[in-house]
Amino acid sequence: MKPLSLPITGWPIILFCGLYLLTGLFGHDPWKTEDAVHLGVAYEFAIHGNWLTPNLAAESWFGSPPLYHWCAALLGKILGGLLPFHEAARLASAVFGGLLLAGLALAVKALQGSQASAWSAPLLVVGTLGLLVPIHDAEPAIALLAAQAFLYYGIAKIPDRAVTGGVVAGIALGSGFLAMGSTALLFLLPVPIFPLCHPRWRSASALSGIVLALLVGLVLGALWPASLALWSPESLAPMWQAETARIALKPVDWTALHEHLELLGWAAWPILPLGLWTIWNQQRHLSTPQVLIPLLGTIIALLEIVVFSDPQPLHHLPLIVPLALLASSGIDRLRRGAANALDWFGMMTFTMLAGLVWLGGYAMASGTPERLAKSFGKMEPGFIGQLSIPAFTFAGVLTLLWLLLLFRLPRSPWRGVTHWAAGVSLIWALLVALWLPWMDYGKSYRPVAASLQNALGDSSSCIAAQGVGDAQKASLRYFSGLATLPLSGAGHGCPWLLVQTSDRNAKAPAGWRKVWEGNRPGDRSERLRLYRKS
Repeated sequence: MKPLSLPITGWPIILFCGLYLLTGLFGHDPWKTEDAVHLGVAYEFAIHGNWLTPNLAAESWFGSPPLYHWCAALLGKILGGLLPFHEAARLASAVFGGLLLAGLALAVKALQGSQASAWSAPLLVVGTLGLLVPIHDAEPAIALLAAQAFLYYGIAKIPDRAVTGGVVAGIALGSGFLAMGSTALLFLLPVPIFPLCHPRWRSASALSGIVLALLVGLVLGALWPASLALWSPESLAPMWQAETARIALKPVDWTALHEHLELLGWAAWPILPLGLWTIWNQQRHLSTPQVLIPLLGTIIALLEIVVFSDPQPLHHLPLIVPLALLASSGIDRLRRGAANALDWFGMMTFTMLAGLVWLGGYAMASGTPERLAKSFGKMEPGFIGQLSIPAFTFAGVLTLLWLLLLFRLPRSPWRGVTHWAAGVSLIWALLVALWLPWMDYGKSYRPVAASLQNALGDSSSCIAAQGVGDAQKASLRYFSGLATLPLSGAGHGCPWLLVQTSDRNAKAPAGWRKVWEGNRPGDRSERLRLYRKS
């Protein structure tokens, strides 16, 4: 069979992936929820110099191991003179996102043995809807996906180069644990076992490569817990408690299964239907490595998500890597009718969405049409849009490139997937160019933090907190330097109390009087109230 050839290859696709990764990382504050929390942890590493124990404001935080936050903190310190800390730190997502795409390209080449198809899986991942927001936030799960991609690459290399493949796979295993802890082990540890179902990995050399991978992964992954045991033993117990809680079994019922299926329907589009097509088309060749290994990875990942995770988009991310590898081996065999349907659906959908984004951006900047402009104002009261010539120019250039791509892209089984990836990137870039000020106005805690700081004045050395979320703690710490303490612990004797509640008519706790109340402009369900001890 003639090798698969993508419609675009070489430097154009590398530049395209770079634009996708970098767009949306700059020009806005830390956003609720994940973005603010992980930037807050990285900020504590950077300003305190304690690179061993993760902290959020004045409290220890073990939501995940610190690999991503170490990288973000280093970037924030190195580039701090050129960029605001949060923008420089957020570049960690681009770093791990680039590793994810590179690892997928290497894995496809190693599994399928074709240089021409190397960028097929990265192109599928760029077009995956469920990855669009997390990969542009500060999100450690992107580091897990990068570790997954290189793990599959290392495993695929083991039959030919046992030492090289074993070392790469081992580094991926250890890095995955340092990024997401016990959650990562659920998705990474079974992968070295899959190839044993195929004769190529049952030789003495291949088995030694697999053992080497497990040993390297064990040593690398144990570095952080061992360091905690030596230099911060009091942190070891809460760390293990957090890790065991993450792999606790979840109740599986029809409601949860239905929610998981609903999420899969859009978050894994278009790689899920394309992966299912590969299984159907290759049903007589399921034992080939390029199908068998990612198929087993997809099945195991799906089972583990249902059993160990709540139905949330972020928890479905570990499906993306094996599913993209599976889908990439079947696109060149996609029937012409299905390929054309995907192509036309993508072209029409994203062209129409681009028009709507342009209309909304123009309405916010000019006030016309008035009804639409008022709708944006109602959602974010107080926002005043402004016409930005550079932003509109950037959006115009991207739109022209999209139209050029529609008419100039050569016919290929991969044209529909290429249009889909380009369309997803176009809509995201247009939203960033035309809607970013409006989104930042509604998602940033900067005005709330400034208002709270004014209410406190100079007497803000001790503030107890009750019900305040991690994102709010991180934002107040980053914007105003305020470090709250838990009311039931170190903050018991503080003269100030900060309470987060959704009750608009909540009364002051006994012995306290309210001195301030604030919330983000468009958020009617989340209110912060500051009380002073009577």
